[in-house]
Amino acid sequence: ALQVGGSEPDELARAARLGERRGYDEINLNCGCPSERVQRGAFGACLMAEPRLVADCVKAMLDAVDIPVTVKHRIGVDRQEEYGFVRVFVGTLVEAGCGVFIVHARSAWLKGLSPKENREVPPLRYEVVRRLKSDFPSVVFVLNGGLLSLDAAQVELAHVDGVMLGPAAYHDPWLLADVDRRFFGDDSPVASREEVIARMTAYMHREAARGTSPRHVVRHMLGLYQGVRGARQWRRELSDAVVLGRDG
Repeated sequence: ALQVGGSEPDELARAARLGERRGYDEINLNCGCPSERVQRGAFGACLMAEPRLVADCVKAMLDAVDIPVTVKHRIGVDRQEEYGFVRVFVGTLVEAGCGVFIVHARSAWLKGLSPKENREVPPLRYEVVRRLKSDFPSVVFVLNGGLLSLDAAQVELAHVDGVMLGPAAYHDPWLLADVDRRFFGDDSPVASREEVIARMTAYMHREAARGTSPRHVVRHMLGLYQGVRGARQWRRELSDAVVLGRDG
């Protein structure tokens, strides 16, 4: 999926066409980011206060491409946390043709919190996403926010269509190794960490030949041994400029 941000229907339609040409399977509109810089650009979570404008943006993109257009959003903005606020937002977009919503189950507090704090401080309210699913049963709802394990994800999958793992998957990518077997019944052998490292090393060398710094590749692998003995040494090695210079 290609995530785009903006509030100009024509520009978003153009971006969606470019994404489709580049081979993306889905265009996702960002209506969830709370940062001040994003607000100044008139997109992100602040757009939740303008559902009709967002609907126009979604419609323009849907008319421009043949791939799905989805929306990622919060459950409220600032202190507008009553259920009716997010229900109107979702309902307006459903009427415009959007059929998939990725919902971060926190409100976005646009004043006084950093983006990092906005991922942690506003309380999680999974019941709001469950209620949206109940009110719009034919629409796909993917729950995001605070899910730290596959067990927690499985609990929520009894109530919604999908879940999104963000920081948990990034800080402990091996968490995903059991997803296909557990949720999709795929018993194919899973690559070992060592095999993953070998593939990523080959990828790093290909990218380095194109001028990419090895650091841009390996920084996403820092958590590969999270919770395993030697993880600290692994992170230290990947953060060592001398080692990266030698291996790159």
